[in-house]
Parts: sequence; C-alpha cells; structure tokens
Amino acid sequence: MADAAGPTEGPPAPRPRIPGGVWALGFVSLLMDVSSEMIHALLPVYLVVGLGASTLAVGFIEGIAEATAAITKVFSGALSDRLGKRKLLAATGYGMAALTKPVFPLAHTVGWLVAARFIDRVGKGIRGAPRDALIADIAPPGIRGAAFGLRQALDTVGAFAGPLLAIALMWATADSFRFVFWIAVLPAAGAFLLIVFAVREPARPPATGERRLPLSRAELARLPAAYWWVVAVAAVFTLARFSEAFLILRAQQAGLAIVLVPAVLVLMNVVYAVSAYPAGLLADRMDRGRLLSFGLLCLIVADMILAASSGLAGIAVGVALWGLHMGLTQGLLSTLVADTAPADLRGTAFGMFNLVCGVTMLAASVLAGALWDMCGPGATFLAGALLAIASLVGLNRLQGRFGIATGRGR
Repeated sequence: MADAAGPTEGPPAPRPRIPGGVWALGFVSLLMDVSSEMIHALLPVYLVVGLGASTLAVGFIEGIAEATAAITKVFSGALSDRLGKRKLLAATGYGMAALTKPVFPLAHTVGWLVAARFIDRVGKGIRGAPRDALIADIAPPGIRGAAFGLRQALDTVGAFAGPLLAIALMWATADSFRFVFWIAVLPAAGAFLLIVFAVREPARPPATGERRLPLSRAELARLPAAYWWVVAVAAVFTLARFSEAFLILRAQQAGLAIVLVPAVLVLMNVVYAVSAYPAGLLADRMDRGRLLSFGLLCLIVADMILAASSGLAGIAVGVALWGLHMGLTQGLLSTLVADTAPADLRGTAFGMFNLVCGVTMLAASVLAGALWDMCGPGATFLAGALLAIASLVGLNRLQGRFGIATGRGR
C-alpha cells in the first residue's frame, strides 16, 4: 500500500564531477610552471655569475616583467569577452611562453634574456584571465570552488617540482645552467600541445544586442559592487603578502645555507599544493567568508612568527603557514570573482582583478624592501601582519554588505 504521507524522497543527486577540461587546464598550468620555475630558480644567479649583470639589473628585469604581465592580463581578459574565444587567447599565451624557452640556453647576452623574459611575461599576461574565465565557464557553479582549487593545486605542484628538478639537474651536470634550460623546453612544449588538443571551449549563449568593448565605462559599470569589494579586499590582502623572496632572505638571515635556499620555496609550495584542492572543496560546502578569514588569520600568525623567530625551526613554521594561507585563499578569491561577475564579463573581471593584485604586489614588495633596509626584517613582517588585519576587517564588511557573494557554492 502506498504511504499515505506521499512518496518518499529519493537519494540526493550525486555531486557532479570536475569536468575533464578543468583537469586538462590544471595539467597545462603544472607543466608550464615546471618549465618556468626550472629557469626562474636559476636565472638571477645565471645573470649575475654567468653574464656579469648587477643585482640592480636583476631587480629591474623582474619588476618590469611582472608589471608587464599584470597590465597585459586586463586587456586579454576583456578581449576574451569581446571575441568569445577564451581558449584561443589562453593557447596563444602558453604558445608565446613555450617559444621563449629555447632563447634562455641560446642567449649569450643580457639583452637576449631580457627580451625572452619580457615575451614570456606577456604570454603569462595573455593567458591568465582567459584561462580563469574558461574554468568558470566549464565548471558548474556547485563545484566551482573545487575546480579553481584543483587548478591552483596542480599549478603549485609545478611551482615546487620545477626548482627540485633544477637542483637535481644542476647537481648531476656539475652546474650546467644551459643544460637545465634546454630540459625546461620540454614541459613548456607539452603544456602548449595539451591546451590545443585536450581543452574544448563550451558554446557561449548568443549575445543579446551589440557587443561593446568590455573595458568601456558602460561595461565596467555592469560589474557589481560585490565584485569591486572582492577586488578591494584582495588588494589589501596582497599588500600583506609581499614577494616570497623575502621568505628566502629571512631564512638565509637565520642561518640557512645558500645551497639549501630553494628549500624555502619548496616547503611553501608543498603546503600550498596540498591545501589548495581541499580548500576548494570546503569552499563549495561552507561559508566562503569564514574560510577566507581563516586564511587571513594564518597569514597574520605566519607574519608574527617570521618577525619574532631567530631560529630555522620557527622560520620553517612561518613559511609553512604562509603556504597554508596561500592554499586557503588564492583559489577561493578566484571563485569569488567568478561568482560576482556577469558571465559575459568574466574575462574582464579576472583581468581587472589580476591587474590590481599585480600592481599591489609590486608596491608591497617595494614597501617591504624599504622597511627591511630601514628597520630590519621584524618591521617588514609586522607591517604585513597589520595589513592582513586591515584586510580581515574589510572582509567582515564585505560579508555584512554582500553576504550572498561569500556564501557557500550554489
């Protein structure tokens, strides 16, 4: 006999799987990061020792390269919205980076390396926002946090695998920079081939009217206040997490041997990689504002430990917490951008987000360096902790005004 109360509810619908396109984009990021970090882990030393460049020249090269990438991102993101061809732009960016890799072992002058580094960063700028917008297009909203977390985790695996591979190859070849640079060409080529053949761009809904330039004032006005609050919180947050180069300097000052200095970034990126995907899963199941707040608290504690510690054990704890805060926050911030931006302006939204964070990172690193020279490392990390507290206050205000933007995945 049928139940008088009516039919019972069936089992809950199974959770959708992360699409294959997101996995492919994650492995594209992993391969390119292995290639880039193999080179970038050695490039400063190669410039100074191998080609006789000054440390000022190294700093100038890196500053221009990162600023170029940040500025390029906003235009590539907007162009992906206008053209509706996110994969084309992302593949172009990865292709440019792959083409520059043979220049590093072939170059015999600083000028050639500067040109290769510049084009490589332009490629990074071109691919970043369209790739993130493509992930948002491919992933269903209910697993978007997991999708960004997975991509970030695989990217970070490359970030620590590259330096480890470079160290092993340098040891095996008696410090042959050029041999390591040639090996770095292979994963870069693999990344380009993977995005070309393994990633399919989903069909986009037809435009409802004339497609205007996304960077116009009228189109930027369509980005809601919640999105701009996310960008503002991320900007203050980025001021608090200046370049990881200062983690290396802090460890070296505490007595870490120069030959082991790459281990600082290895430790940070291992923790980052291990925590990024679980953090993405949590972002789809719990309040995102709370998760982001916990990441900020990890950064505050890390800064406090790095400011106060004098031994390598304390420095290692601080570096590990720094990696944990990166894993908890970076994919989540991308998820919040995807959630708060209109679907047809996601490329523009990611471009503006990356531009603001890139410029802020440059300012943060300059500020950190000035504080280090004038007041020492303790003041640098204490200032970072204060800025992280300011970002936490801004996040609480964001939750108060736009709670839906930081709620769990829908």
